[in-house]
Amino acid sequence: MDDGDGTRSRNVTLKDVAQLSGVSVATASKALNGRANVHPDTRRRVVETAERLSFTPNTLAQNLLSGQSGTVGLVTNDLEGRFSIPILMGAEDAFGAGKTSIFLCDAREDPIRESYHLQALLGRRVDGLIVVGSRTDPRPPVPDVPVPVIYVYAPSEDPADLSFVPDNVGAGRQAAEHLITLGRRRIAHIAGDPTYAAARDRVQGVDEAMAAAGLQLVDGRAVHGTWSESWGRAATRTVLDRSPDVDAIVCGSDQIARGVLDTLRDLGRDVPRDVAVVSFDNWEILATGARPQLTSVDMSFERLGRRAAQAIFDAIDGKAASGVHTEPCRLVVRGSSLEGA
Repeated sequence: MDDGDGTRSRNVTLKDVAQLSGVSVATASKALNGRANVHPDTRRRVVETAERLSFTPNTLAQNLLSGQSGTVGLVTNDLEGRFSIPILMGAEDAFGAGKTSIFLCDAREDPIRESYHLQALLGRRVDGLIVVGSRTDPRPPVPDVPVPVIYVYAPSEDPADLSFVPDNVGAGRQAAEHLITLGRRRIAHIAGDPTYAAARDRVQGVDEAMAAAGLQLVDGRAVHGTWSESWGRAATRTVLDRSPDVDAIVCGSDQIARGVLDTLRDLGRDVPRDVAVVSFDNWEILATGARPQLTSVDMSFERLGRRAAQAIFDAIDGKAASGVHTEPCRLVVRGSSLEGA
């Protein structure tokens, strides 16, 4: 603060900003950290006061005052990082640069390892936990912990918990509706592993779109296999042997689609003129590296991460929610379904 002679006797504190703004320390902290539950006029007054005093936040002091550590733990079972990395990026965007740090731990599908990571994160006094699964099948909840826990991609089996998952049924509908809109009528569906909820949900969505258009998949149903390029290659040959007039293929994942494209090229089928191809996941390294580039349904992982981060904030503010929330997906159109795309 200024002593009146132009010198500073001590550093300006958050308490000083709060007093001169006529608000509590907690409100001042929320206003300066961009939290949602602060009136715009109050936020403006606090920010203007902080600027006038040249206030520089002391992160450690702020955290001690608020009873928070400014850290969140993210425990993932997604070994490849295909889901967890974009979810992490979305969460970081929502938390704000430099305001909340995220500790990332890989449980590797091992319950014992997951338990160890959870205890280690709690020992670091994290303010909340985001638990990311490798598949959309419901999973057991983590044991009772003293901080908010948000589940992403794999929902908790406990309806009292809060989970965010992609709308795989809606994704299936989008994929099939896109092909139908293009005038494709002889559509095959080469799906993934039927033990995965994502595979079953995508099949359901495709079937619903086909039925709504008065159509049926070739052979009457999807064919299931593994999430691999080799399955895509083998299944494509089988489908074309049975139904040579197929004019479109829905693929259960981008990996499967890469195998489908290989076989169509080997058999002299032009994509998309002869056969249009649509897949799921929009895994950029596969989708944009394909020839032609893949039309794929994006699972909106960054959006899931942002929703999880906001849910952590809400829970800390006493506005906890529950249930499984499905987030919409979006179709990214590229050259495998539209020439020139």
